[in-house]
Amino acid sequence: QVQLVESGGGLVQPGGSLSLSCIVSGLTSDLYVYGIGWARQSPGRDPGEVSCIPLSGPGLPYYDDSVKGRFTISRDSAKNTVDLQMNNLKPEDTAVYYCAPIAAITTGGCSWYAKEFWGKGTLVNVSA
Repeated sequence: QVQLVESGGGLVQPGGSLSLSCIVSGLTSDLYVYGIGWARQSPGRDPGEVSCIPLSGPGLPYYDDSVKGRFTISRDSAKNTVDLQMNNLKPEDTAVYYCAPIAAITTGGCSWYAKEFWGKGTLVNVSA
């Protein structure tokens, strides 16, 4: 079964930067994984999508409007990792960030698999 492990969260001041990394393993034919995405959840709120990228091929990544121009998603096929570079962080970016498998990317966003397939998350706290 697919396993995803996040790292890189922490405390950062507004305007600062953080880089998150997701190690992907256990991909099998039992679950079609088109790509990997990052979602986030703030206390008391439902998870929201941040960005997603295909595992291979020329398909473009997707970014939520709230992070466009500030966050960059990338993949390293040799290392089986998907990273999220976050710049110009704002207090409203504070959340637990999850790495998750997706079935597709459309103009409307990422098609997420159930949360049982997600990583355990890493906390990003943007505060002065």
